[in-house]
Amino acid sequence: MPTELHFHPIDLNSLNEAVFNNVTQALLEDLGAGDISASLIGADTQASARVITRESGVFCGTAWVNETLRQIDPTLKIRWQIEDGHALTPNQVLFELSGQARGLLSAERTMLNFIQLLSGTATRTAQYVALISQTQTKLLDTRKTVPGLRLAQKYAVKCGGGHNHRIGLFDAFLLKENHIFAAGSISQAIKSAQTAFPGKPIEVEVEDLNELAEAMSAGADIALIDNFSIADTQTAVALTRGKMVLEASGGITQDSIGAIAETGVDYISCGDLTKGVEPLDLSMRFLLD
Repeated sequence: MPTELHFHPIDLNSLNEAVFNNVTQALLEDLGAGDISASLIGADTQASARVITRESGVFCGTAWVNETLRQIDPTLKIRWQIEDGHALTPNQVLFELSGQARGLLSAERTMLNFIQLLSGTATRTAQYVALISQTQTKLLDTRKTVPGLRLAQKYAVKCGGGHNHRIGLFDAFLLKENHIFAAGSISQAIKSAQTAFPGKPIEVEVEDLNELAEAMSAGADIALIDNFSIADTQTAVALTRGKMVLEASGGITQDSIGAIAETGVDYISCGDLTKGVEPLDLSMRFLLD
């Protein structure tokens, strides 16, 4: 049996399409019929601006900034001083901008919204990753993302050093309590999944060691052990080593993740990476000539 997850990674075409759609929707809701505040500035007025971070973290979001500028005004120029995945220190310059003042003003909030959220996601992920860096356990994200920003936040998790779980409901099975209840049993749910979509990874959520044994016997590829105690997690690791992939989940926090990883579990998934995000504090200021 494999000891690695085999979910489909985010492909570049899908990510580029997501960036375009994210920015298009964000500008539609922000600009509406037009930026009336920016319209007060002369159309020929030129300006330069600088975006900085007020706090430390991990940066993410270059593609969303570039796309925002392209859609607002393709003549706007940007000079990057940071790359996705790089560490940030307070007051560090992220990028400099130049061009029509109107365009810079209209782009400001949309740009900052994206990179604040995505950098916050990458930063939160990096904090968790650091807590388990002395183990072999890998950190996974979940589907608990901001609606419409699934690929964006999963990309940010990668920038923070984490790994991606399934992208959505289409690329792998995750048979949870309600699926199992509706199917009649763990074994029946797995059998149905194997018949309906041969070759798709099958992960089953289990709530105790007996359910784990059933899932393993029925041929599940991955067991998600939900809210197991440390002692039961250790037992689960011993029972499944080399036979199936083991993922721990359920209420994972920065206080608890270290001890769970020390058990030797293959993966830990954590919704806090994407739903408990604190956006990074960034700022854009115009520069004097």
